[in-house]
Amino acid sequence: MKALLVCSGGMSSAICAKALQDAATANGQDIQVTECGTQAFEEEVKKGYEIALVAPQIRHRFSTLESLAKAAGVPIILIKPQGYTPLGGKILLQQVNEELKK
Repeated sequence: MKALLVCSGGMSSAICAKALQDAATANGQDIQVTECGTQAFEEEVKKGYEIALVAPQIRHRFSTLESLAKAAGVPIILIKPQGYTPLGGKILLQQVNEELKK
C-alpha cells in the first residue's frame, strides 16, 4: 500500500511514518509511506497513493487538502493526535485500515 503523509513542512512526519511502517510490518502488512509538506501535496497526491494522511497540527487545512485528494481520487483522513507519535503506529494503522476497510 502507498500512503502519503502530509504535515506543515514535511519534516515532523518522519517519526510518524516510521512508526506506521513498523506497526504495519508487525501486522504482516506492507506499506510505503511518503512524507510531504502542504505546498507539495497538490502534485504529490496525484502519484498513485491509496490513502492520504493529514497531521493533526494542520487540521485547519484539512478541507483544502481533502478537496485536492478527492480530485485525485484518493481517500484522506486526519490523523488522531494519539497516532501522531513515535508510539502511535498501531493507532494510526488501525485508523488507516478502518478507512480502507482492511
